[in-house]
Amino acid sequence: MRTSSLKLDLSHLPANEQARSRCQIALELKDRGDYAGAQEIMRPLWKRVGEQPETTDLYPSVVAEVLLCVGILTRWIGSKDEISEANNAARDLITDAITYFESIGDLKRVAAARVELAYCYWHAGALDEARIMFTEALQRLTTEGNTRANGLFGLSVVEWSASRYDEALTILIDNAPLFKKITNRTLKGVYHMQLAMVLRKLVTPQNKSIQLRKVLSEYEEADRLFKLAHHNLYRATVKNNIGNALRELSRFKQAQEYLDEARRLAVNLKDKVKTAQFDESRAQLFIKQGKFVEAEAAARHAVRTLEKGEHYSLLAEALTTQGVALARLGKSEPAQFTFQKAIEVAHQAGALNRAGIAALTLIEEVDDLSPALLSSAYQQAGEWLAECQSQELLLRFKNAGTKLALRLHGGEGADAPQSLFSKPRNFKQDLLDVEKSMIRKALAEANGSLTGAASLLGMSYQALAYLIQTRHQELLKERTPIRRRKKPADK
Repeated sequence: MRTSSLKLDLSHLPANEQARSRCQIALELKDRGDYAGAQEIMRPLWKRVGEQPETTDLYPSVVAEVLLCVGILTRWIGSKDEISEANNAARDLITDAITYFESIGDLKRVAAARVELAYCYWHAGALDEARIMFTEALQRLTTEGNTRANGLFGLSVVEWSASRYDEALTILIDNAPLFKKITNRTLKGVYHMQLAMVLRKLVTPQNKSIQLRKVLSEYEEADRLFKLAHHNLYRATVKNNIGNALRELSRFKQAQEYLDEARRLAVNLKDKVKTAQFDESRAQLFIKQGKFVEAEAAARHAVRTLEKGEHYSLLAEALTTQGVALARLGKSEPAQFTFQKAIEVAHQAGALNRAGIAALTLIEEVDDLSPALLSSAYQQAGEWLAECQSQELLLRFKNAGTKLALRLHGGEGADAPQSLFSKPRNFKQDLLDVEKSMIRKALAEANGSLTGAASLLGMSYQALAYLIQTRHQELLKERTPIRRRKKPADK
């Protein structure tokens, strides 16, 4: 992305008008994906992510606009650059902006700011809180325009993230005239991209080819609009999504071309999070092609990147894909360990549908689960996916039920059901028990070698050592003693 070289001379304007103008231009640059340019425009008021903007002597209404603008940019830039706690910082800035807007009685701007605050909660995986905020904000944003469109788009994203695809589609279809009327090309583009994403989730086996062609048509329209808006990062996202749709059509060569192009764009834009997302998509394609070694490597790379930030839902998805690759490679124990981690991450973030998908995939991919754990996983998947509206997922759930019934036939499941993250008060302990059991077994198979056990579990030596030292100190006696290097003798 070519950073904007726009040099503003606002010296002829009063300080308050200068600040307003900078905010407006910065947000316009953000909508074109020029985050560096937006940050440069705001530099006289704000130096970097993590710092408060300078608002001394500005009117309260202008202070509110500056805080809101900086909060929005903090969320976007922090996400792109993997800045720890950036989402929380954005949330605090936007909350402060809301306080200022409320103090001057500007309820429309309060609603607009609440839309941006809702995006912060969605980003963190708190879907219920985000849904409430978007809904409440839209009740006040009655005037048709970019702000209302932004709120409606956000609400549809929340419903999509919660696997409530019918609700997401209804929002998009009912408000199609508004999105057609607005002039913001980026916002129009994300409408078509989101519509394609929802339609893809509602594809049925009976009309798969026809429905996926409609999906591809919507993606192509989104790409056209992003090209006009000069938003290369969103173009990369669309290319990734087209690759995913082509994968479902078994057009693997074309899918690979689109996914490689998406990754190339993300790397050129130095967006590590998007690069990780696209690596996860490539891993899914490799799995579909039976290239499980390549799939595991791509998914592992995505996981390592996403673990550094606050992208919990994306991390859970990448862990689930890595678990599939490990299971297909015959590495049942590391696969189970990885699925359990995906469930934990998703559950803690509040992304229960993602936790449900991980639990369902655990049943599908790991054949030697205990009957008790299998039963509990099925029960949890049913609870967490209760509102799911994907025919594909419902069919998978039905097949998982058949697997459970066959496994329990003959009295194998006479034991009391084993708890799998179902009770909030037992959730952490359940995870710790499973984790400890797997580590103990890996250590036994590796004759106490921490390096060997780490390899069996598909994790680094340092990560395993940290888990044992901080969570399972009772396992210290089951690993080989740490050998301290002797200090060289003084000469």
